[in-house]
Amino acid sequence: MQIETLKIFCDLVETESFSKSAKINFISQSAVSQQIQALEYNYNQKLIIRDNRNLIPTEAGKMFYQGAKEILQLYEDLSSQMQALSNTISGTVKISTVYSVGLHELPPYEKQFLKDYPAVRVLVQYRHASQIYEDVIHNIAHLGIVAYPVKKSQIEIIPFKHDRLVSICSPNHPFASLSKINIHDIQGQKFIAFERGIPTREALERIFGEYDVTPQIVMEFDNIETVKRAVEIDAGISIVPKMTVKHEVEHQTLRVLEFENQTFERPIGILYKKSKKFSPAVQKFVDFLTK
Repeated sequence: MQIETLKIFCDLVETESFSKSAKINFISQSAVSQQIQALEYNYNQKLIIRDNRNLIPTEAGKMFYQGAKEILQLYEDLSSQMQALSNTISGTVKISTVYSVGLHELPPYEKQFLKDYPAVRVLVQYRHASQIYEDVIHNIAHLGIVAYPVKKSQIEIIPFKHDRLVSICSPNHPFASLSKINIHDIQGQKFIAFERGIPTREALERIFGEYDVTPQIVMEFDNIETVKRAVEIDAGISIVPKMTVKHEVEHQTLRVLEFENQTFERPIGILYKKSKKFSPAVQKFVDFLTK
């Protein structure tokens, strides 16, 4: 029995999903099923049962899970100790994040980190904010990076940075000749919004409520790139993190309007599973982001 088999079993118990366990371990669902069947055959015990589409460990499965977790932790500790002896940092850092962070915030950090630690792989996957918390809880990702991080019982949060929010418009919009606007100038304007449930949308609704502003929402999208494309064709204005429109400003496809007399910021946080011990590679990456 290999250490990978123990990890696959633990991932299956924690995610309650063959597909998620397969994704975490970069194998097919059938390969996960074969590994579980091999374990059950080897010990002559049923370890996992299906109950109304749920995956539930049997009593033997629970016992095996606890023992496997202890072995995996010992293996991780040993790997860390051996890396410390060789002064070599290697391994994989798996990150779940939203488009606006992954495409516009992380690249400079990734580039320098990989230059300093070439033996490390950084894998970034783009997810909706709510899914990122699940990825961290179920060990699909070592780290989650989200805007407006929310405290949860199984999650720890490390502050990362704050982005200034700005209004954006097309070069053809009447606002384009301005450098600043007041938040009240958005009243009644055609507005390109993020979909409901997205943290930035919820934050903007709080701001609009505080200042008694009601824009005319004409389109809603689930990611920053589509929002920008809609603003570029002058379908409306929007409010986005300033870092996310650097390219468009340089190429003069969008105009940025700062807010006068008001400052609005978007906090970004790094999520990790509570009580989770970082590998040397993950710890170095966290240190790199927060130094």
